[in-house]
Amino acid sequence: MSLLSLQLRPISISHYYISGDVTIQEGVAIAPGVLIQADPDSRVVIKTGACIGIGAILHASNGVLEIGEGANIGAEALLVGQVSIGRNACIGAASTILNRSVASGALVPPGSLLGDTSRPPEELQANDAGFSPPAGSAPIKKPSSTSQDPNQLSASPLANHSAPPAQSLNVCGQGYVNQLLGKMFPHHIINQPAASSTQLSSAEDPWDD
Repeated sequence: MSLLSLQLRPISISHYYISGDVTIQEGVAIAPGVLIQADPDSRVVIKTGACIGIGAILHASNGVLEIGEGANIGAEALLVGQVSIGRNACIGAASTILNRSVASGALVPPGSLLGDTSRPPEELQANDAGFSPPAGSAPIKKPSSTSQDPNQLSASPLANHSAPPAQSLNVCGQGYVNQLLGKMFPHHIINQPAASSTQLSSAEDPWDD
């Protein structure tokens, strides 16, 4: 009894787009929505058993973009420029590879970015090292090492302020009341008003006979 060999479905160009010099070997699986494009003087080669996920973009520029045997390209992955994916390598979904090579059997996690040279690490370090404050700006003073306890209140000007001296209270009509009480109770000692109070003359006393 012979074992039946597993064969991938034949390639169909009705559900993906091909432009330029593109070579697709037998047994390649390409999902719908895939874009395979080769610029002039460039070429795309997809070898046997490779699998291209849905929505992936393969764009060869300034050279050859090659997908090795049995390699898997995840959904919505983007491969641009001179790219070489080794045999049985796996590129995670939504990954971007620019002008880079991936070794055989390597695994690239989903959402990875490889080959971005727009901002190299040297440029980032140079920007940080060359930073200087703008001219005319005042230097920032560092806080003193001794910190004040927030629970300890400083002496307030209000605390040192002495209370105003007590002033004698003048009550309107106090003289009349005292004179009236003196006539009604001649033998009773009546509190005399303060020295600052206005004393009424006997001529002004309405109760004087």
